Amino acid sequence: MNEDCLKLTAYFGERDRAGGGFLADALTGVYARHELATSLLLRGVEGFGPSQHLRTDRLLTLSEDLPLVSVAVDTRERIEAALGEVGALRFDGLVTLERARLLDEPVSSPPPLPWQGQADTKLTVYVGRQQRIDGRPAFEAVVAYLHAHGAAGASVLLGVDGTAHGVRQRARFFARNAAVPMMIISVGDSERIAGLVPELSALLRRPLITLERIRVCKRDGVGLAEPASVPGNDPSGLAVWQKLMVYSGEQARHDGAPLHHRLMRDLRRAGAAGATSLRGVWGYHGDHAPHGDSFWQLRRRVPIVTVIVDTSERMRRWFAVVDEVTRESGLVTSEIVPAFRASAAGNHVGGLTLAPRLP
Repeated sequence: MNEDCLKLTAYFGERDRAGGGFLADALTGVYARHELATSLLLRGVEGFGPSQHLRTDRLLTLSEDLPLVSVAVDTRERIEAALGEVGALRFDGLVTLERARLLDEPVSSPPPLPWQGQADTKLTVYVGRQQRIDGRPAFEAVVAYLHAHGAAGASVLLGVDGTAHGVRQRARFFARNAAVPMMIISVGDSERIAGLVPELSALLRRPLITLERIRVCKRDGVGLAEPASVPGNDPSGLAVWQKLMVYSGEQARHDGAPLHHRLMRDLRRAGAAGATSLRGVWGYHGDHAPHGDSFWQLRRRVPIVTVIVDTSERMRRWFAVVDEVTRESGLVTSEIVPAFRASAAGNHVGGLTLAPRLP
């Protein structure tokens, strides 16, 4: 397992352009040229940025300008090499860097996690869309394994472009799209998550798995911890931000409205800098059996993941909004973002130099 890896994430709009083409294509092209271990492009269902312009798939007139999230993971050296090209694209949006541990081959024992006993862990598994394990879709097999071994939940997000082991895999209309990447996210107690890794990595012919330090703040209406209290800047002056992730279901409600719609509107009304909701295709939460959409269902039963990134000081306000909306259901986690660059209307805040490790 490589302990010195970075996750590079960009949040922007579907119509955003750079270098004479679409920004989404330009970013994935950068990752392919640098042969990054894994990357994928996710199409959101709802979101807004500093301009407060709401992009949503519920308004047909805006359906071609949905929020996009581009994620890439590799060693620190390779990600930093790609950053030069990413920075040269000059686009409005948010770019973040976060630390991760990357496993790209099977292991025989639980990987050591320095934060074990002090923090929780987010496990992310990257598989191909049509990849199979013992005759069933790989994403279903991985989720079934997590469910059978006591992981609190899992959400499967479908990519439309990306790289796997350095090779670009783009979704095409008339193709099986077998290798187009998907990501499976599960969070929980660090000891339990680490214990799942050996057998989980053995299920996959060429595993791509990341482990990240997080804090589980709330589960099913029960408060477990506040987001970590960290300074807004490190001793050298580098800014430090935080990220909240809210895991819910398509059918989860708050005061009669879909939970993720209500959360998005409450955050926007309160003045948050931005948020993005992503719709999954498969998953489970708690004791429920893994599930996704079915042809015979009138209501969607898929996971929704909402991401909020902002300063530590402002995050306290947004956590209060999240706390209210998730008073009956949902899973809420917090993470430290040691580097970010937020850009809007030609103005830039922050930079992509990593702040030192913080508690």
